[in-house]
Amino acid sequence: MSQLATFIGRAAALGLLLAGLAVPAAYAQTDLLGQLETETKKDAPATQVVDATFKSTRLINGHTVETPGEGTLVFLFSHNFGTINEGFSSLFGFDNAKVRIALEYGISDRLEVGIGRSSLDKTVDGFLKYRALRQSTGLHAMPVSVTLFTSAAVVTQSYTNDNFDRTLGLRTAYTYQALIARKFSPELSLQLMPTFIHRNLVQREGETNDVVSLGAGGRYKLTKRFSINAEYHYLLSKFAADHQANSAGVGVDIETGGHIFQLHVSNSPGMIEKQFIAETDKTFFSGNLYYGFIVSRNFTVKQRHRK
Repeated sequence: MSQLATFIGRAAALGLLLAGLAVPAAYAQTDLLGQLETETKKDAPATQVVDATFKSTRLINGHTVETPGEGTLVFLFSHNFGTINEGFSSLFGFDNAKVRIALEYGISDRLEVGIGRSSLDKTVDGFLKYRALRQSTGLHAMPVSVTLFTSAAVVTQSYTNDNFDRTLGLRTAYTYQALIARKFSPELSLQLMPTFIHRNLVQREGETNDVVSLGAGGRYKLTKRFSINAEYHYLLSKFAADHQANSAGVGVDIETGGHIFQLHVSNSPGMIEKQFIAETDKTFFSGNLYYGFIVSRNFTVKQRHRK
């Protein structure tokens, strides 16, 4: 029994000795790992946000991932003429113009609010955009920029040819988008635009209240102030009637001082998502092309908040 007690005592003493040696070693290992991590962070380049993925908040008709900076007010004047194939009688669409006037404001560098009014169906719309992710390089690299977009549009036009009671709710449509973009080089930027639109009242028989589309677009910069743009919105067949067509457009951006001129042709007369994604009824190659432009001007109304 005494030998067993002696053995247990010696084993306990040896265990305490090993534990005492292990604690400093563990601390030393932790310090070494911390030092290596610190040195790695020092060696890694600082996080740098990729800016100017696009020149404007618009691509053709649709939004881009861009938002105005904090305290920046943007005035947009959009103008779509009639179709070119209308001929000389309407001066190739000049007589049948549709316009939209809008204001957009950067509440912060990530959050934007906007409101606009279109002559097409006398539609008033408001929207919010939030830059959830920003493309960046360096220590905390992010491969893409992601901006979330939501809007509500109300048709205010009077209808006197029927007895249907169009309440405010029936006149309203809602849009939800995730704008996902990547700037691959100083010249090339591409964007995906999955979209969900809900209309409380459809325009024609056979249409669904819900419309789902997958949009894609891009910009190729030719010079410092000139670029070529394109966008295409594919309607998922489950949510599209036979007469509904995919919206497509091509154009150019021209930057001159504080203004950006955007010239384009598309198969869509409308200038907001509810109109050009859900209500386009002629294909791009049918000859029914609308030419138009957007002029935008930025105003600084509030100095940026310095952290």
